[in-house]
Amino acid sequence: MLAILKKEINSFFASPIGYLVIAVFLLLNGLFLWLFKGEFNILDNGFADLSAFFLLAPWILIFLIPAVTMRSFSDEKKQGTLELLLTKPISNLQIVLGKYFGAFILIIIALIPTLLYVFTVNKLGNPEGNLDIGSTLGSYFGLLFLVAAYTAIGIFSSTLSDNQIVAFIIAVFICFFFYFGFEGLSNYNLFGDTFYIEKLGMESHFKSMSRGVLDTRDIIYFISITILFIILTKLNIQNSKQ
Repeated sequence: MLAILKKEINSFFASPIGYLVIAVFLLLNGLFLWLFKGEFNILDNGFADLSAFFLLAPWILIFLIPAVTMRSFSDEKKQGTLELLLTKPISNLQIVLGKYFGAFILIIIALIPTLLYVFTVNKLGNPEGNLDIGSTLGSYFGLLFLVAAYTAIGIFSSTLSDNQIVAFIIAVFICFFFYFGFEGLSNYNLFGDTFYIEKLGMESHFKSMSRGVLDTRDIIYFISITILFIILTKLNIQNSKQ
């Protein structure tokens, strides 16, 4: 598994992909949070908090993570190297986890520079240091779990087609549906008790963690989604082997 993990990370940074992902993520966040006028602009908000960043980041990641993961298995399928990879003396699960953690680590590297936002907003506060650290830490934890779930969905989607663009579109759709779709359905009140429909979506659990309270139900939800799509990925490449 470690060999595949290293290979994935090296392939990201041996080509422009890794640098491009980090640059695009930081550039988009920087423009919306500090330069563009609007609801996401921290300076115009008048409050020393990072709620705008944590509201914006999940939407950027919906497109960014599928762009990272779309090549994971679809590229192997297209080049005909998936069969060769499956003959290696490692389990299918180890192959999936190697690919998964390679993409996950890249996104985490992209998130690390955003800690500068915490320092900056904390300094800009009046009085200085009035940033709600508990809520900020909770939001970062929520973002990590969200990234974990998005990455698992992206890896799964890459097994569904040997075309990277198709894999990208499928991943974006599934991520969007899991983040926003269930809350959208709950607004129409088609299924009786809308509370449980809304709780099936990621947005509800992410917002709950953003309040600074790490509820075990939210953690279990994200871990369950991540494990579910990792298992589905394993089953898909197992079927490819047959």
